[in-house]
Amino acid sequence: MKKSYSIKEINSILNGELIGNTTQSIEGPEQLQNANSNHITFIGSTKYAKHWADSKACAAVINDTLKIEPGNNRALIKVKNADLAMAKILELFNPPSPVFDTDIHPTAVVHDTAKIGAGCKIGANCYVGKDVELGNDVILYPNVCVFDETIIGDNTIVWSGTVIRERCIIGNHCIFHTNVSIGADGFGYRPSDDGRGLVKIPQIGNVIIGHYVEIGANSCVDRAKFSSTIIGDGCKIDNLVQVAHNSIMGRSCIMAGHSGLAGSVTLGDGVIIGGSASIKDHTTIHSGATVGAGSGVVGDVAAGKTVLGYPAQDARDMLKQWVALRQFMKKQ
Repeated sequence: MKKSYSIKEINSILNGELIGNTTQSIEGPEQLQNANSNHITFIGSTKYAKHWADSKACAAVINDTLKIEPGNNRALIKVKNADLAMAKILELFNPPSPVFDTDIHPTAVVHDTAKIGAGCKIGANCYVGKDVELGNDVILYPNVCVFDETIIGDNTIVWSGTVIRERCIIGNHCIFHTNVSIGADGFGYRPSDDGRGLVKIPQIGNVIIGHYVEIGANSCVDRAKFSSTIIGDGCKIDNLVQVAHNSIMGRSCIMAGHSGLAGSVTLGDGVIIGGSASIKDHTTIHSGATVGAGSGVVGDVAAGKTVLGYPAQDARDMLKQWVALRQFMKKQ
C-alpha cells in the first residue's frame, strides 16, 4: 500500500519549525531538482538553497540557519540538522524487507549440531555448518554460507552471497550487505628456502565483529594469522573495502569505498578513512583522526589529526604545497 502523509504529520515526527503550509499529500522524499509536487526534499546548505525556487517539491526540510521563503502552497520545516531529519523521513517511507514464506527454507542445509535462536529466518540455498550458533531473530537471506563454529548475535541481518568462514564471532544488530567476505585467509606468503617460489603462511586466527556494525557489498575482512582481526562496536564500512589480517578497528570508525587497511593496522575510536585511501601495515591511526580520500598513510597518525595526500601528511601543509605548486606551474 502506498504511503502518504500531510506536512503536519511529518512535522509531528521531526518537531521542527513549520513555515508556510501545503495541502499536497506527501508520497515520498526526493532530491531537490528531481522532486515532483508530491515530494518532500531537504536543503542542508546555502549551496542548494538557490534551487528551491525552481523545485517542484511541495515541502522541504532545511537547516535552521538558512533564510528561505516557502512560496505559495509550499512548506518548510526548519530543523537543527536537515540530514538527520531526512533520515527519519526515509524511515517513514522505507519499503518492507523481502518476505520469507517459511522460517527455514527446505533447500537450506543446516547441520544437526547448529543452534538456531527464536525467530530466525534462513533463506533458500543457505548453508549453516557444524556447531554454528545463531542468536534470536537472525536473518540469513538466500545463498548465505556460515561455516563451522561461527557465532552470530541477535538481530543480525546477512544479505545474499555473503560467506562467513569458520570460528568467527559476530555481534548483535549487525548488517552485512551482499557478497561480503568475513574470515577468508589473510594474505601471508614468504619466499621459499630455495628462492624458487612462495610459501603460504597458515592463517589460524579468526574475525571478531562487535555490535551494530554495518559492512557494505563486496567488502572483505580477513582472518588473523593468529589471534583475531577485530572490528569494534558501531563501525560502518562502505562497499569494496579491504580489512587485512590482524587489523584492529576501534569503536564507531568509518571506512569509505575502495579504502583498505594492510595487515596489523590499528585504528582508534572514531577514525574516518576517506574513499580510496590506503593504510600501510603495522600503522596506528589514533582516535578521532581523519584520512582524506585517496591518501596513502605510511606512518602513525596522531589523535584528532587530519592527513591528506600521498604520502599522507598534515592536511594544512599539503594544501599549502598544492597551492604553491599551482602558482609555480602558472609561472612556467
